[in-house]
Amino acid sequence: MLPEPSINEAGKVRPGQYAGRLGTKWEAWHLPMATKCPLGNGACPHCFRFDGKPFKHEPPTIYETPNLALVEGGEARLQSRLGLLDAIDRRSHSSDEGLDRHRLQALGVLNNPKARDAFLVEKADEKLLARYGRNKFGLSLLMASRLSAAGVGLVQVNLGKNSTWDTHNRNFINLRENLFPHFDRGIAALLDDLSESGRLNDTLLIVTGEFGRTPKINKDSGRDHWGAVMSLIVAGGGVTGGRIIGSSDRLGAQPATERCTPENLAATVYSALGIPPHAMWEDTDGRPYELYRADPIEGLM
Repeated sequence: MLPEPSINEAGKVRPGQYAGRLGTKWEAWHLPMATKCPLGNGACPHCFRFDGKPFKHEPPTIYETPNLALVEGGEARLQSRLGLLDAIDRRSHSSDEGLDRHRLQALGVLNNPKARDAFLVEKADEKLLARYGRNKFGLSLLMASRLSAAGVGLVQVNLGKNSTWDTHNRNFINLRENLFPHFDRGIAALLDDLSESGRLNDTLLIVTGEFGRTPKINKDSGRDHWGAVMSLIVAGGGVTGGRIIGSSDRLGAQPATERCTPENLAATVYSALGIPPHAMWEDTDGRPYELYRADPIEGLM
């Protein structure tokens, strides 16, 4: 998960981003690499205030990229220490599954030049940066593309912190001037790269939020929270492109045709991964659950 967890205005991490009842060993690997912008709404350094008051991105960089390169002679030392660690583990006949998982994650990055280079997006070719956009949206999507090419199976990109798309104030101006230009550029570049590299058919891309916005415009020219209707983008991974599935009524308030739910979206993903309906999983107390019961979105794949 990059470039930072979803956080609210108080700087608190939003719930729902962790493995919950699955247990900590299944949690995503969070990569909090975005610089600590005091506001952070939008695609830093093009961050903004919803009310239109002037704001300037203060940090000199967009990312605080970790230095993952081994020093000269470091690879031999690393292998020597791993050998010593394995010998200690064998002698003690002990193993910590959670610790082993994190160890493998760290080694997977240190031993994989593609994975290490994936984080150095701010030093990418200028033409590539121009295509994605030299901002937090574009660079995060470029990093996701590189991590996917390096073998990472699942990447979540948070496009801005939690409030970035919460357009209760000046909805249309902020979308047109501060959000959509950087969003459109980055997503288009990612899709182009996945297609040209031959990875799009094997990579499922989902672009979504958590709910829609009210059909009614509020007193601040904004749109508030609305759960009945929302839109999302699904591409690649066997998806039939160029289709619009479903429609709303004329106000954008309620579904009119081909109503889909979050459960249908989840079923689509699981089905694309070859996971059958009614597959079971157990929580940390050993209680069994069905993974999904809904049908995949009809006509999408």
